[in-house]
Amino acid sequence: MKGIFDTKRDSGYDDEIAFRYHFPKQYRGVADTLVGDRIIYREPQRNGGRRAYVATAKVIAVNDDAARPGYAYAVLAEYQEFDEPVPFVHEGRYWEATLRSIPDSTRVGAYLQGKSIRTIPESDFAAIVRAGLSETLSANNAIRLELDPKHVDDRTQELLDLPIEEQERRIEHILMNRKIREASFRRKVCDSYDSRCAITGLRIVNGGGKSEAQAAHIWSVADGGPDVVQNGIALSATVHWLFDRHLISLTDEYRILVSHNKVPSELRTLFAKQMDRIHLPADERLWPHPAYLALHREKFSGIA
Repeated sequence: MKGIFDTKRDSGYDDEIAFRYHFPKQYRGVADTLVGDRIIYREPQRNGGRRAYVATAKVIAVNDDAARPGYAYAVLAEYQEFDEPVPFVHEGRYWEATLRSIPDSTRVGAYLQGKSIRTIPESDFAAIVRAGLSETLSANNAIRLELDPKHVDDRTQELLDLPIEEQERRIEHILMNRKIREASFRRKVCDSYDSRCAITGLRIVNGGGKSEAQAAHIWSVADGGPDVVQNGIALSATVHWLFDRHLISLTDEYRILVSHNKVPSELRTLFAKQMDRIHLPADERLWPHPAYLALHREKFSGIA
């Protein structure tokens, strides 16, 4: 069995959904059954939620909240946002089998009360996740996301060539495929920045819609950083190279920091507008997270 975790902004819980999910112990029994397996995050409509499934992650452990008796944490890994929110109801049909079995659809809301953590069949999980990754897996986006035969190995190409029903059956392989994960992250970051390098402002889009801007992680995946837009920034190849080596970084006000004694002189013209704020997504919620910037600056300071 897989699971659903209901989540909402400003919930009052100590959530950081890429890493932990905070909940009352009334759900502990269900949460314990999901350890070692995957869940889907759903935002209910209340409190401005999108009434949609928005991401998936793997439950690594469930621990008591030592500071707050009666509560616990689900520890999470392999968090992956969907390309777009998957509506709770699709073409008049609920994704979850249990909800489809309720004769009176007006009673679904009442049924879900007290079920913020619940289990779902493997088949429902696979169908929702496949729908959530539909843009990444679309053949129309293969070139722009570097999921074309030129850039992927045979195993990845085999997954991409499968019909939707077969992709659902092999959804675990798709979620574990690093090339597909990177493509999903690249799409979200580049789209958020309008395919424009955040530092140089340059926007070049080649054939097949492929952006010259690349999706750089602020807090590297190797060090535990998540694949979320707030941990990403669109950068041209040269700037990306400098950023990954912590030769440049960003302030909390989104201005550029440059290690002038380490950056080659011929590249310093890239940072002529160092005191200006970088190009940022139109949606402020997608701006780089200050905590991730702080981690990047720590390594920058060690080099500078």
